Parts: sequence; structure tokens; C-alpha cells
Amino acid sequence: MKKIVSTLVAAALCAGALFANGGKDAGKGGPVTLKWALWDWDATAYYKPLIEAYEAKNPNVKIEPLDLGSADYQTMLSIQLTGGDDSIDVVTIKDIPGYNTLQKAGQLVDLTDYIKKNGIDTKKYGGTTEQITVNGGLYGLPFRSDFWVVFYNKDLFDKAGVPYPTNDMTLDEYDALARKMTSGSGAKKVYGCHYHTWRSTVQLFGILDGKNTIVDGNYDFLAPYYDRILKEQKDGICQNYASLKTTSTHYSGVFYNNSVAMMNMGSWFIGTLIQKVKAGEADCKNWAIVKYPHPNGTKAGTTLGTITSLGVSKASKQQAAALDFVKFVTSEEGAEVIAKTGTFPAIKTDSVVKIISSTPGFPQDKNSAEALVTAKTYLEMPLHEKAGEIEVVLNQQHDNIMTGNVSVADGIAAMNKGVKAVLGK
Repeated sequence: MKKIVSTLVAAALCAGALFANGGKDAGKGGPVTLKWALWDWDATAYYKPLIEAYEAKNPNVKIEPLDLGSADYQTMLSIQLTGGDDSIDVVTIKDIPGYNTLQKAGQLVDLTDYIKKNGIDTKKYGGTTEQITVNGGLYGLPFRSDFWVVFYNKDLFDKAGVPYPTNDMTLDEYDALARKMTSGSGAKKVYGCHYHTWRSTVQLFGILDGKNTIVDGNYDFLAPYYDRILKEQKDGICQNYASLKTTSTHYSGVFYNNSVAMMNMGSWFIGTLIQKVKAGEADCKNWAIVKYPHPNGTKAGTTLGTITSLGVSKASKQQAAALDFVKFVTSEEGAEVIAKTGTFPAIKTDSVVKIISSTPGFPQDKNSAEALVTAKTYLEMPLHEKAGEIEVVLNQQHDNIMTGNVSVADGIAAMNKGVKAVLGK
């Protein structure tokens, strides 16, 4: 019995030492197999290259993907992790609500000490880690990130004889440029700018100065942004929201057919646009991007984004090795592997930007490459346990305001009342 106890104690001490060592000895004491929970294994370009790159450096570690599907990923993951199931080691965290669910359930390892011991600089993630820190704890590190930029049609600007947009535009300058670029009528009309029907295309301008949040129950700060875009709509600078909604018009179509000069949209559209132009399915062959427009006094390159993170299951028996894999995937080295697949990683170093901007079909101009570098990225929906319910209220009132069913003042008052009820204020 004493020998058994001694053996167990020694094993525990050894495991503790490995964790404290930051996973540097992961897999060196013998073969280690890690189960990585993810979705859409066959359709996702970066999974296999990441695994191959890591296994090449760590031959004693084998990464086995566990595809839980995309439609019900969070549900399947939560079921799998319930009750201390140790069959998953590395957890892909799909979104902020998913992060909140896993963290509240105590299913993720707090990475704070590991980050400190390994000297991981969280500033390289553009401020997103600060926004998912819970009571001083961080339970995931970003490895993928999409962010908002402005797409523009160079041919339309050339035809109008108007200088291209720049990487440092205030909202006032963006409005003025959109007005200059509006011309024609009927089927030949060119709109200076375009806002898709998502609430984010309007509301999230209001959080770029860092003074406001979308989840605190007070939305008075949104009034000037709604006033501005409704005025653009009234003046024919952008397409009518109600018409877009009624016809279910997709933002890609209006850009493909050369009917809009500028469009604020996420970086996820870059890859799609490259493919469509290559396939001859988009007429806007001469396009480019610049940084997102910003309020006065806000630094150029401040934008909005979404993140996908990696964490370690608290029930995993291979935490040290799992931590080491997470560190690799979320590092500059992992970011380069991801970028080579045409996907945007969370870290955007000069090397990553060069890789993406060198992709065949990406605009070969200096401004487009510089647009890939962000100064500060605010999450479209920050970490909050009531995020889903808040989203419902904001979407409903956004629709009411943009269709003219209610005034801006009344719509915002309804947002305030509805979200405060959700928050129990």
C-alpha cells in the first residue's frame, strides 16, 4: 500500500512539475495523444496544417481531431464535457456565448498563470483577451479573428475622378466621400456606400471610441449614428433598408455588380471576393480595402471583430501537453500556418500580413496591405451571460428604426427599456 501511495504521489508531483514548466516537456516522457474538439474538419483548411506543423516539432505528441459538427457544436461540446469527461483535451471555443457557457460551467482551465510563466504577450491579440477576462481569469487564447474594413470599387472611383478612400478616415470624411461617389439613377445608379441589414453595420460605430458598450442597457449614445445613416438613406447615398430587407438582398451582390462605391464589411468577405472574381462571377474586378472609418479622436485602425479561441478542458489528463499545443496554435508561428491557408489568424504580424496580402487575387496596393493591421479590435458582442437575450431586443428595435416604424428616440427608448428588463435593472 505504501508503495502504491508513493507511486501516486510521485506521479502527481511529476504532473504538477510538467504543468509548471509550461508544457515544455510535453510528450518527451513518452507518446501523448491529445483529442482536439472542433467542427467541419473536412471543410476547414487550417486544421490539418496546424496539426502537421506541431507534430513535426513534437514527434511524441499525436493530435486527434474530434469533429462535433458545426450546427450543434456548442451543445455537443457541453454534453461531452459534462460530468468530468476527460475524452477531450483541447477545446475550440466557437464564439463569445460559447466561451461564457464553458467558463461558467467550470469546464476550462484558467490560463492566467500559464501565460505569465511562458511570457505570452496578450497585447498581440489586439485587446480581445482583455474583453474575455472573467474576474481576472482568462480561459482561452484567440487563434482566429475576423474584423471589419471598408471594401471599395477602384473602377468607380477612377470613373468619377475622385481620390480613393484612405486608411485614416473619420466618419464625417466617410460620409462626405460617399456623397461625392453617389451618381446616376435607376438601374445605373451608383450608391456611395452600403449598409447591410445587420444591426452591427450601424450600432457598432458607437463603441469604437471605447466609452460605451452594447450590453449595459443604455443606448442613448447610438442616436447620432442612426441619425447619420438615416440621413444618408433619405438622401439616396445608400440603399433603402426596408427594400434590402424585403428583397433579402445580400451585401455581396450589390458589390459584385458595381452598384456601390464603398461598403463596410468583415474580412471574411475577402476570400469570397477573390474566388468570385477568379470564377468570373463578380464584375468588380478592380477592388481594394482600407481601414474602418472611426469617430473623431479615435485611432485609425480601431475596428470591430469576432474571435475563435482555444482552451484546455479542466478534465483533461494531458493538460501540460494540451497547453503546449494551445500555445503553438495561438502563437506567431501558428498564425503564419493559418495565414498560408488564406484564413485570418488572431495575430497579425508583418509576416502574417505579407502572407495574406501576397495571396493571388488580393489587391496589390500598399493601402490594402496596411488595412490588415488593426490598432484596437472591439468584440461585436462582448462577454455577457445575457448576450443572446440582449441581441434579440437590439435586433428588433434596429429593424423598427431603420424601417421608419418608430423614431430614433422611441426606438432607443425601447432598447433601453427592453435590455434593462433582461438585465433585471
